[in-house]
Amino acid sequence: MSAMQFGIFTVGDVTPDPTNGTTPTEHDRIQATVRIAQKAEEVGLDVFATGEHHNPPFVPSSPTTLLGFIAARTERIILSTSTTLITTNDPVKIAEDFSVLQHLAEGRVDVMLGRGNTGPVYPWFGEDIRQAVPLTVEKYGLLRRLWREEVVNWKGEFRTPLQGFTLAPQPLDAVPPFVWHGSIRTPEIAELAAYYGDGFFANHIFWPASHTKKMVELYRRRYAHYGHGEERQAIVGLGGQVFMRKNSQDAVREFRPYFDEAPVYGHGPSLEEFTAQTPLTVGSPQEVIDRTLGFRDYVGDYQRQLFLLDHAGLPLKTVLEQLDLLGEEVVPVLRREFAVGRPDDVPDAPTHANLLAKRDAEDSDADASNGERS
Repeated sequence: MSAMQFGIFTVGDVTPDPTNGTTPTEHDRIQATVRIAQKAEEVGLDVFATGEHHNPPFVPSSPTTLLGFIAARTERIILSTSTTLITTNDPVKIAEDFSVLQHLAEGRVDVMLGRGNTGPVYPWFGEDIRQAVPLTVEKYGLLRRLWREEVVNWKGEFRTPLQGFTLAPQPLDAVPPFVWHGSIRTPEIAELAAYYGDGFFANHIFWPASHTKKMVELYRRRYAHYGHGEERQAIVGLGGQVFMRKNSQDAVREFRPYFDEAPVYGHGPSLEEFTAQTPLTVGSPQEVIDRTLGFRDYVGDYQRQLFLLDHAGLPLKTVLEQLDLLGEEVVPVLRREFAVGRPDDVPDAPTHANLLAKRDAEDSDADASNGERS
């Protein structure tokens, strides 16, 4: 595994194709997502991540079910979420689901936690969006303990207490999945990631670079403050959005109708305004390479880059073509260029294997120091 991971994330939207008016069925969209994940592995990407949504027009309401199925159809790619809703899920269920998924996927699993900003979803799961931040802090504190302690006794504000609870199954090799905290705009989430020494994933798709820069700087500063290492050693991931054709004009012409009608940004700024103000890149593979390499200028050396490719009603055939371009023309160059000048003490992207090696090294260091004392 290289120092950086490259991959894709999906939000799982079911959106009409504005060029011909056809809308995929939910079944079609779920099957297409599996195919996209397989293709991501085939073209040499490192990560596939799925969002979690509980309302139409989205289909990924059960991410670990989807990822478990994809695990059986793949061999190498890391399976993640983008994001798992820590606010409306029960930490006990998250701990169980991801432990099982770890075992099924032989450790090719991590998790990105987020609050979720769709107000009506909260009461469906017995929660209140006005409590989103305290819910996140309390539930994540419990989740960490469930993955690390054999017997958990716990009492909090938002759920019934636990007495003598033991997680079954335990995490694979007693190494919990690596945790990323995903956020677009919430400083408290950057603070939470820094406090625990976890990864911080700045979604980086709707806001200007200056905003992402501030969020990542806050996280790095607080990571160092809490004693996890130097600022440059904090674990950072970024989102991104691209649409490519060999020829830049073709890319703009083909993507424009999808952009103009997309639920997330249609009917607002023009495509040209949006690409100027945010990291959305529509153009040739070289333009995507140049724009993405520029991210390092304002966030520093980082560990994970995920792109959104399969949204806004783009047909499966087009998404698979995008993956070919990403895997063949873009990512090999990004791997090479991002490695240039990368300091030796900047951590590699987290994997189960390197987390296990780190744990074993810490255990042997502890054994050695105990031996010296005795």
